[in-house]
Amino acid sequence: MKMIAKEEMSLKERMARMKVVEGSYAVAHAVKCCAPDVISAYPITPQTHIVEHLSQFVADGELDSEFLTVDSEFSAMSSLVGASAAGARCYSSTTSQGLALMWEVLYNAAGMRLPIVMTVANRALSAPLNIWNDQQDSVGARDSGWIQLYAEDVQEAADAIPQAYKIAEDPEILTPVMVCMDGFILTHVYEPVELLSVKDVERFLPPYKPKHILDPENPKTFGAFADPSYFTELRYMQWDAHRRALSKIETVAREFAEQFGRWYGGLIDTYHADDAEVIIVTMGSVIGTIKDCIDDMRSEGLKVGLVKIRSYRPFPTEAVRRALKDAEVVAVIEKDVTVGNEGALLTDLKAALYNTPTRVPVIGFPAGLGGRDITVRDIRRVVDRAIAARDRGIEAEMEFLSLREDLL
Repeated sequence: MKMIAKEEMSLKERMARMKVVEGSYAVAHAVKCCAPDVISAYPITPQTHIVEHLSQFVADGELDSEFLTVDSEFSAMSSLVGASAAGARCYSSTTSQGLALMWEVLYNAAGMRLPIVMTVANRALSAPLNIWNDQQDSVGARDSGWIQLYAEDVQEAADAIPQAYKIAEDPEILTPVMVCMDGFILTHVYEPVELLSVKDVERFLPPYKPKHILDPENPKTFGAFADPSYFTELRYMQWDAHRRALSKIETVAREFAEQFGRWYGGLIDTYHADDAEVIIVTMGSVIGTIKDCIDDMRSEGLKVGLVKIRSYRPFPTEAVRRALKDAEVVAVIEKDVTVGNEGALLTDLKAALYNTPTRVPVIGFPAGLGGRDITVRDIRRVVDRAIAARDRGIEAEMEFLSLREDLL
């Protein structure tokens, strides 16, 4: 983790401020510091601990918030649409089938330009039933109009919450944000975390002052019917808000780093990418394993680097182009697959490079599906495949990593 701060803090001072907590607690604590007016969520593994902690904060009087118990994830997001339209700062969390049940309302929240923040504890979608981690759920919602930020570790997942509110509530953006963290791998791990404080978050995150709310004294219409003479322009305004969010995400990340001393990248981050011949592109918790593997390969003389996608929506096209302009080959590792095509991140990456002078082999590897481990051996295999594609040409644009052919 890179550190940026106006006043340098010693390692000893930082360690003294850390506590060993569960990932879900760290996220819930960050939400508490942001003081949402309304929280609504339905329990589903592996996100349940987040809202359990928030419920306890409310019950103990540590958080002055309306905690809504609802009958489904569809109702959870529907209730927040109403609360946000009335001017409340809102929060929810969900995963997998729960996110799928919200699908209709995700589009409503984004189309109505409601700055709701939600944690998605990434988990595989049925069928077959699987409760372990991959990112198919949130990746499948990439076109819903929500901004999507992907966390590398627990500290980033917690620190992304106040950043998400600051982005979403900006009058020039007004777009809901998903903070995506890998289920179990991050939600249930216990590790040292520097917990946010209410006082510090209040300095960073302005009070929410919505310009447009449901008010009998000043009537407005939310979610109105739009015929073909209006609909395209409304979609354009959503698209344009995502375009403006590109710079806002960068700005907020730097503001956070200046105040708190922690930097995760803005739209993207890189690791040994400046002189890399082989660059791996990915997002989420697998980044830690990849970094360790890169360190080992570097010691062996292999010039391997990493580009971390932090903002998947809006997609950081220009940032990706700059980061990959000197690469000789690019390999994408992602925890999803578009059945009938390829990995979603692979498609986006190839599209970003298409109309540029960068003409390098780009290959993709769906991996970790349904919670399967992504090992150092797997990552080395990806690098070997990438070098072969560079030297001998692409044999397959996409290959399922660690596929068990004995089960086929």
